[in-house]
Amino acid sequence: MLTLALSRVTRQTAPVNVLPESRHLSRAKDLADSRYAEPLTVDDMARAAGLSRAHFSVRFREAFGEAPHQYLLTRRLERAASLLRTTDWSVASICMAVGLSSVGSFTTSFGRMFGLTPTEYRRSFPPAAAHARVPLCLVKAYARPQVRTFREDSRGAAEYNGADTVGTTRPADNVNNNDNDNDKESQ
Repeated sequence: MLTLALSRVTRQTAPVNVLPESRHLSRAKDLADSRYAEPLTVDDMARAAGLSRAHFSVRFREAFGEAPHQYLLTRRLERAASLLRTTDWSVASICMAVGLSSVGSFTTSFGRMFGLTPTEYRRSFPPAAAHARVPLCLVKAYARPQVRTFREDSRGAAEYNGADTVGTTRPADNVNNNDNDNDKESQ
């Protein structure tokens, strides 16, 4: 009797709004993208997705075309390549900065992905000292869109107010004012 009552209750309750599995997999992928430099493992990614490690690995491969460990390693090696191009840090420092712990494994994996050792890869680009150092505030200022849609700049505000530039009036306004003055003088 009790089981019959419980089965009626469970049938009558509203279904729980469950997120699709792809959203959970995207959370794990975002975790790998944002925290690649930390000692992140496939277990951590599976936990973020709310799946067991085995089920997560299968679903991740189906969704993104590569195993979660390979995806994480690719993110780390791409970041390492960027650091090799733009800094003069040692290979060991870069290895640690991207979340890897073995320089030997890093060099082997890097060579498989890029076809060169990290040192050879660095030599194929201009030295980091040759790059102009630009303050971040300038980079951000020039990275902003140049087309302003909300009349933020003085030119847009002046056009909105009917003037050619701020503080001046249109030539047509001057002509009309002068004509009115001339009409008053002639009377």
